[in-house]
Amino acid sequence: MTKDENGITTGSVATAASLAALLRIKNQDTHIVTITTPKETINVEVEHTTKLAPNKATATVKKPTYNDPDVTRGIEIIAEVTLTDKPKEIEIIGGKGVGTVTKSGLQIPVGQAAINPVPRQMITKNIKDNLLPNQGAIVKIIVPLGEKLAPKTMNKRLGIINGISILGTTGIARPMSSKAYMNSLKYQITVAIAGNYKDLIFVPGNIGNKIAKQLIDINEDQLIEMSNFVGFMIEEADKTGQIDNILILGHAGKLIKIAAGITNTKQSVADARREIMAAYTAINGADTKTIQDIFNSNTTEDMIKILDEKQLTNKVFESIADHIIELCNLKYDINFSVIIVKMNGEILTPEHAKNTPFKLK
Repeated sequence: MTKDENGITTGSVATAASLAALLRIKNQDTHIVTITTPKETINVEVEHTTKLAPNKATATVKKPTYNDPDVTRGIEIIAEVTLTDKPKEIEIIGGKGVGTVTKSGLQIPVGQAAINPVPRQMITKNIKDNLLPNQGAIVKIIVPLGEKLAPKTMNKRLGIINGISILGTTGIARPMSSKAYMNSLKYQITVAIAGNYKDLIFVPGNIGNKIAKQLIDINEDQLIEMSNFVGFMIEEADKTGQIDNILILGHAGKLIKIAAGITNTKQSVADARREIMAAYTAINGADTKTIQDIFNSNTTEDMIKILDEKQLTNKVFESIADHIIELCNLKYDINFSVIIVKMNGEILTPEHAKNTPFKLK
């Protein structure tokens, strides 16, 4: 570990376990191993090793915990290394708990273990550097709790089944970093393109995902969870040049922020819901007291109740949807449509709902 506040990726953990298993075959000390990552050399503690045969051993490394909500903190990764007589040839396979890729569009071909390119390169380099000239190796990566943890990751949406992915691009995991998460989100787009889908539905998260399925009959690969990263995800779709239509669908509390040009909707980054709703209520003819009541509301659902009483709900949200589309059209070469909903799935923009490439149920 280089800094106490940082962690290491599952790719580094798998690499350390692989090297420790190889060193155990050679009867060398494996309490701590030193691995080379794309950025630096790091020392990693090894839980235990077992020599199974003169040319075969296993090693277990626990991913250190650090200040990050990553579900893989503290998990054990096991590497089983078998020496072969194929000079410098390294074969890397996935065992129990490592997911299998089932959809095109990812960095790893369909049918292979979800061990990403950089971790594969790290394992290969660290093993090769410690082999004799006439030796090769088969490296099997095992994650005992992988299948249990998989539902808490993006893997199912990306078509990775029966386990987690072995990830990392630098070997070092930065605390609270959104970059890795953003990268995992964008692979939904490449999976959709690989499935020949040009019309996509972008939703903020699980609530939008659920409501979209209730309202529209679509293939799940067309549903793209953008989390809070609205601008990033739309830009990634635009970069491909292969997306014709995007329907932005979600709860009012998230989507209204886009109408104010807010492209990261995380509450701690930008929370102007009261100001946005008060402004759009005003430009749609509400009286001063109604505008004040909107501004003083605690939640978007409370604001909707006030608009309902004044019969302004659809008018206000249709104008918000208009502006979302206008802002998106200014920046991206994609056709946009918007459906804003309440928490129960009720559509607040019925006119806009008629103008999407998707047929409502």
